[in-house]
Amino acid sequence: MIESNVDLKSFNTFGISCFAERFGRFSTTDELKNLLSQRNDDELLILGGGSNILLTEDFKGLVLKNEISGIQIVEESDTSVLVESGAGEIWHQFVLYCIDHGFGGIENLSLIPGSVGASPMQNIGAYGVEIKDVFVSLKAYHITSGEIHEFTHEQCQFGYRESVFKRALKGQYIICSVRFKLSKVHKINATYGAIEAELETMNISEPTIRDISNAVIAIRSSKLPDPNQIGNAGSFFKNPVVTQDIVDSIQKKYEKFPQYPAVGGIKLAAGWLIEQCGWKGKTFGTYGVNKNQALVLVNYGGSSGQEIFDLSERIIRDVEATFGIRLEREVNIL
Repeated sequence: MIESNVDLKSFNTFGISCFAERFGRFSTTDELKNLLSQRNDDELLILGGGSNILLTEDFKGLVLKNEISGIQIVEESDTSVLVESGAGEIWHQFVLYCIDHGFGGIENLSLIPGSVGASPMQNIGAYGVEIKDVFVSLKAYHITSGEIHEFTHEQCQFGYRESVFKRALKGQYIICSVRFKLSKVHKINATYGAIEAELETMNISEPTIRDISNAVIAIRSSKLPDPNQIGNAGSFFKNPVVTQDIVDSIQKKYEKFPQYPAVGGIKLAAGWLIEQCGWKGKTFGTYGVNKNQALVLVNYGGSSGQEIFDLSERIIRDVEATFGIRLEREVNIL
């Protein structure tokens, strides 16, 4: 069923009130096909968890909410397991399901907001792990033909918070299900200092995958506001990858700052750059920059998407003027 003039406030983690001209939900590919048959060449927006978007105006078209659910074990051996999840499953609940069943590999990605279907599209990552590390394949609905196509790891063309679905195939497919290869012989990844420090606080010297998950949840909870309490989309900006020349120029003023080896250069922490420019914790009435993590822009209630977008523009210009680095938004602007 398609509804008219639906407020999307409860369907985006920023809690922005914008209206969809037409709105529907689907939990199967048949339901999706039926809804698309009523599209009438409208502009189309597919929503998962609504955790990576900033709505700046009402949507003049058809918004469809992906609610395809279900988790199943496809193949299993003594050492590994192939797990398939519906794209509409909540990502963190899927992580907890895997931990409960002893499947390792995504525990470092605990508490990341959003849906399973968005995880390969965005190539989500945290604390030394990215989706591409465990991804096997996905099935997606081709909007034009109505066919289900399967995409391999190589075909997804993963990059830093990127995939082919954000570039060459943007707007052409709707992800229906995703397959991951996870381990039953756990290789613990606690190399990020924050995890090591949290485990020490928890007095754990030989962590399990659940311990890693709990540590990550504790870290994220201390730094990032709960979208159910304060509207936000997590990390608003990508961490920039820069040349050695830029790193050298920063070192003339700052002796120590976060930097990591990366493909194509050196990755810097966008949150640190923003903080050095004085934005951390700044508020402007009903919106601002999170007090604990400058990478997160927040809606305290009642702000518009345009106000938050304008704030991001000011931050981008300030960081570029100060460091010669132009930040990119990780959040999709609509």
